[in-house]
Amino acid sequence: MSEVQVAERPATSIADVKKHLPGEAATAEALARELLKSTPDDPEVKLLLGRALRLQNCHGAAKEVLEPLCATQPDWAEVRLELGLALGALGENHAAIRVLTEAVNIDRNLSAAWSALGEQYVLVGDVLASDAAYSHHFNIAVNEPALQKAVTALRNGRPDVSEDILIEFLDSHPDHVNALKMLAEAAIAQDRNEDAAALLERCLELAPDFAAARYRLCSSLYLQNRLHEAMPHIEMLLERDPQNPQFRTMKASLLGQMGEDKEALALFAELVNEFPNHPASWISYGHALKSAGKQDEGVLAYRKAVEILPQLGGGYWSLANLKTFRFSEADIAEMHRQLERGDLRIEARVQFFFSLGKAYEDQKNYEQAFDAYKKGNALWRSTVEYDAERTHDFVVACKELFDRAFFEERRGYGHKARDPIFVIGLPRAGSTLLEQILSSHSQIEGTMELPDITSLARHLNEDNATDSDEVGYPHLLAYLEPQEFERRGKEYIDNTRSHRKLGRRYFVDKMPNNYAHVPLIHLILPNAKIIDARRHPMGSCFSNFKQHFARGQHFTYSLTDVGRYYRDYVELMAHWDEVLPGRVHRVIYEKLVENPEGEIRRIFDYLGLPFEEQTLRFHETERAVRTASSEQVRMPLYKSGVDHWKKFEPWLGPLKTALGSVLDAYPDVPEF
Repeated sequence: MSEVQVAERPATSIADVKKHLPGEAATAEALARELLKSTPDDPEVKLLLGRALRLQNCHGAAKEVLEPLCATQPDWAEVRLELGLALGALGENHAAIRVLTEAVNIDRNLSAAWSALGEQYVLVGDVLASDAAYSHHFNIAVNEPALQKAVTALRNGRPDVSEDILIEFLDSHPDHVNALKMLAEAAIAQDRNEDAAALLERCLELAPDFAAARYRLCSSLYLQNRLHEAMPHIEMLLERDPQNPQFRTMKASLLGQMGEDKEALALFAELVNEFPNHPASWISYGHALKSAGKQDEGVLAYRKAVEILPQLGGGYWSLANLKTFRFSEADIAEMHRQLERGDLRIEARVQFFFSLGKAYEDQKNYEQAFDAYKKGNALWRSTVEYDAERTHDFVVACKELFDRAFFEERRGYGHKARDPIFVIGLPRAGSTLLEQILSSHSQIEGTMELPDITSLARHLNEDNATDSDEVGYPHLLAYLEPQEFERRGKEYIDNTRSHRKLGRRYFVDKMPNNYAHVPLIHLILPNAKIIDARRHPMGSCFSNFKQHFARGQHFTYSLTDVGRYYRDYVELMAHWDEVLPGRVHRVIYEKLVENPEGEIRRIFDYLGLPFEEQTLRFHETERAVRTASSEQVRMPLYKSGVDHWKKFEPWLGPLKTALGSVLDAYPDVPEF
């Protein structure tokens, strides 16, 4: 009787298992196991069993089922996707990356595998690879031939070509969210984060649930220091996915940049506790510790990242950026071993070269150090766009436009606030040191390198564009109405208020590139103070050449480029001195080191503030510092670094040639 009943009962089928996934994974597991009794070698049933186990968070059991299945099914992408998801959940991120890479190599259109791969790359700290994987994921559904060409161009490192294709496509499909997202990716690849943000905001107007576009908007706003604009977006993402480590890392990074150091450190500590095998979390934690002045703990965090993933150049580069840190012989040997890898990404290779340069320089092996710096610079220079002629053309245009009469005609324009103190010049010229000195005064607060003036110049260009007139910034300053300057000055004060935490009367904006915008600053904020931080041309330029910047400053990756840039900077500042006499106060770094008290007193005389003794003990001031000089400004002034460039003089011929008469005249200025 029993045997007859069994024979008559309908057999469990694969369709029965599938219909219980993903919502009823336990039932699906039971059905799959029942089915395997009669078909123990059926690969599809084994895949369904592995998926059912994974969905119940039985990741170890899923791995036991799926790993042998992968070995017997070399061309099956879906089983590798399932195994990759299980391995990732177990914290075996590198193994997950391996099998997920196999999956997308088998099936380039397996969108879920690209997404999972993107997440795993985030967790091991390879942001560039993560971005590329996520880009694949969100462009898989593209069927239009034009967009397929744009995707290919973007993947092949030609964002300019991709951009041309996408702009033409969007002319006839203006609301295509994938195309808008791709165009934003092309803009980001060309360091145009503000353009990207506008495109991504449009994406979210059309598709509010487009999580990848929202996260990309967050990262774009972060790169522009538009932190308070980014925070609501990351909160929205976390509301939907509160445990996502990528989103939590972004929030912690935002908090750190906003000066909420305790909250940022606590969040990073949570992340490294929950994801102890994820180097990206350790590096971010190290950055936060470094900014807070906890260097020893920062070193341990960076060391942990390197231990987990030795090929992660960012770990070594972060250690090198701790200027007081010294690499061991074992570190040097390991970096050389990593450079022998054929699969090392360009970014990591560049970071290893710069780190080796620092290591050999500390050993006083200057020839080998310069060789490493040279290789790192040349490799990175090949990936970025910089045109020295455009910089010089800007200088020429400013000299033609801005004369004394220009400013006399606009006397009294602008917002009357006295709050900002702008510190301008070149990077690595002492601006962080000046900010630390200023911030030691009871009436002055240090903030960071604020992007607001650069953004304002760009917005003026956009807001005043016309179809019939090609006049752009800075020429358009000649055509603005008086009330526009008042409005823009107030806008700057309002937008920067969120960076001010201490309630002090004055604050420092130390964006060095603002030297190009002195007329704009003068016209919108006539009572603001401007300090030009200047350092010996050889010391300044070589210090930039040996510093790998996290982003921007593309002029620093060639001795000729950086020399020409310094020359253009000096020429432009000389013109501002001529047409706006006394407007800018200059601090010569070497004089500051030689006579700190005298030079610091001169600074406060210019600012109209009383001298305070604690400004001479600036290294005792406790505050977060987020630049490469964060350790150096916590030490007293030393003269030993002033002429350090001379150790490298035999190899700096191209720099001397580019500087020309500017080098011979320093600290005076030659005729231009």
